[in-house]
Amino acid sequence: MIKVEHELHQRRKGRNYGVLILLLAFAAMVLGLTVVKVQQLGDARQFESNDHVLRPALLPDETEGEGTQ
Repeated sequence: MIKVEHELHQRRKGRNYGVLILLLAFAAMVLGLTVVKVQQLGDARQFESNDHVLRPALLPDETEGEGTQ
């Protein structure tokens, strides 16, 4: 079996490793930012309120603070 690897294949392999390193670094950065954001919020309900959708369950109860009539 004859296996001859051309110089072009060596250069492509080097570029592919470079792209792999950049992709892994980007994924690690996104994961790290997500972990930091979730830890800063503390309460999971605050995380749900950042999706820009009105959810009545997340609004404070309007009857609190009012006297009963």
